[in-house]
Amino acid sequence: MVREITENELNGLLQLYLYLHEESIPQMTENLRKTWSTIIQDENHHIIVNIVDGKIVSSCVCVIIPNLTRNIRPYAFIENVVTHEKYRGNGYAAECLNYAKEIAEKANCYKMMLLTGSKEEITLNFYSHLGYNSTDKTAFIQWLK
Repeated sequence: MVREITENELNGLLQLYLYLHEESIPQMTENLRKTWSTIIQDENHHIIVNIVDGKIVSSCVCVIIPNLTRNIRPYAFIENVVTHEKYRGNGYAAECLNYAKEIAEKANCYKMMLLTGSKEEITLNFYSHLGYNSTDKTAFIQWLK
């Protein structure tokens, strides 16, 4: 089930981030609490999760950025796309990214941008298959209508 994260799911998200690039789960400090609160309360910051058997198995972040160009249309930035290694290859990340696209379209965004540090062909093909390209700029971009 794909949806936006709820406030009480921070620990599950931090566990998933161990499959992204984190080496450990951060301590529950005041800084972490404050950052989490800021994210959860920001109507332009969307953390999308895919839940299987009550567990967060995939996620991405979609931030809608207000903009003064392109007829005052915002754009969306995608970050932290990750799937638990045991659940990869089942379309869970694609479902998260498609949900992010729905959010961006509802916000009248004119494009979505996604950066990846991966050089692996399978990862680059995955993003290309979902409509992102790396030819317009030095990043993957998906132009929206």
